[in-house]
Amino acid sequence: MSRHAVARAALALFALALPALSQDLKSFEERTTVHKLANGWTFILVERTNAPIFSFCTLADVGSSQEVPGITGLAHMFEHMAFKGGPKIGTRDWPAEEKALAAVEAAYAAWQTERFSPKPDPKKVEQLLAEFRARQQEASKYVDDDGILDNILEREGATGINATTNSDDTRYFYSLPSNKLELFAFLESERFLHPVFREFYQERDVVQEERRMGENSPFGRLLDQFQSAAFEAHPYKQPVVGYMSDLQSFTATDARKFFDTWYAPSNLTTVIVGDIRPRSVIPILEKYFGRIPARPGPQPLRTVEPPQDAEKIVVLEHSAQPIYLEGYHKPANNNPDQPVYDAIDDIFSRGRTSRLYRTLVRDKKLAIQAGSFSGYPGNKYPNLWAIFAMPSVGVTNEQVQEVIHSEIARLQNEDVTDEELAKFKTRAKADLLRAMRDNQQLADQLAEHQSRYGDWRELFRYLDRIDKVTKADIRRVAGETFVKNNRTVAMSNTKPTPAKESTR
Repeated sequence: MSRHAVARAALALFALALPALSQDLKSFEERTTVHKLANGWTFILVERTNAPIFSFCTLADVGSSQEVPGITGLAHMFEHMAFKGGPKIGTRDWPAEEKALAAVEAAYAAWQTERFSPKPDPKKVEQLLAEFRARQQEASKYVDDDGILDNILEREGATGINATTNSDDTRYFYSLPSNKLELFAFLESERFLHPVFREFYQERDVVQEERRMGENSPFGRLLDQFQSAAFEAHPYKQPVVGYMSDLQSFTATDARKFFDTWYAPSNLTTVIVGDIRPRSVIPILEKYFGRIPARPGPQPLRTVEPPQDAEKIVVLEHSAQPIYLEGYHKPANNNPDQPVYDAIDDIFSRGRTSRLYRTLVRDKKLAIQAGSFSGYPGNKYPNLWAIFAMPSVGVTNEQVQEVIHSEIARLQNEDVTDEELAKFKTRAKADLLRAMRDNQQLADQLAEHQSRYGDWRELFRYLDRIDKVTKADIRRVAGETFVKNNRTVAMSNTKPTPAKESTR
């Protein structure tokens, strides 16, 4: 059987499964319970008893978009700190450690004050830095590495322990045996009830190294420049990891203020999927998470990105392989046209039969890789639809650009085929089927939709929006969006190697 025949067969099997999806959706609500605590924390419980485990995702509605100049990277930094434990976890002597951490912060403030003064005294700066490091060393004596959160969880059978921060939110997740539900409730509530910023400055050094790695990556550098050029005012222009000067300056005191503002219970959503019984789970959630006091939720973001009215072009030169990237401003993902952008992505770059792969990689051999993606760097606010390619050896970015613009013009002037549109719709529904089968993926998706749209059911309603996408919609959106004055181009060109001087 040919590769194309295999693909068609797979799609046919998914198509047969789709009627069952609608039936499953009808019963899904019967197995789902939404419970909101008095402090505002929302829990969604999905009962699935096929294995004695459960998975969860806690979504904090805060990402790098909520940062201001001076504290960029702090949302990501707090994600790191959330694994450090609290007064009951990760410490050998909390009363002594608490005093030691206060001394660390006082010493850091003194050093920073002198360092940033109009006329810093070099000897005093050196002296204060030595004092700060001594206070760090003293505080480290009280850290119990065996009692750090992820070590405890691993001993109790947890898997997939992790967290992520992006431009829109921060997520915490893992899976545990179902008989560890109360342990989960205690540990997760503790890290948001009594966060302790132990080893803050050591961990900040780790994040600085992440930043350096990104700066040393040609694609990472290009993305940074692309992002900052495309957004004039909106915080989407900021890198999630933060600017280096901020990473070298913000404090544990800044982190505490950030936590108090953005980790209010009303700004948190947790989804638990697996072998659970809501009637027995809810009292446990009330007992542990209900301990966290309610406080005012944060104010919404005010800044709106102004319309782009001129093409922007960024060119980098380095010794690595050329990279081409261009993006166009588009609405947030709650816009009715989002399924149309998803259709364009699918048709342009999903798999070896996609238009970009066929044209740039297979037929013309102008690129070794090409693709498109929607929702960069986030999707909560108006964002970017982007397209990229890595030119083949000897091929210029301008040659790749010409073909990309030709494919975009084709999308604007010609209808996509019936087969392309049908494949998109089938694959989009198949993706949901796959997500529903995995507890962790399902928890993640439900948390996002509940937080973003106020109703987890929007995850499934999206299927109806996909079904309504037409060929005319694709031509219309392509014509409205992919225009020169809405375009930002970023390309990296290979720097010519200097000719060696003759020794003769």
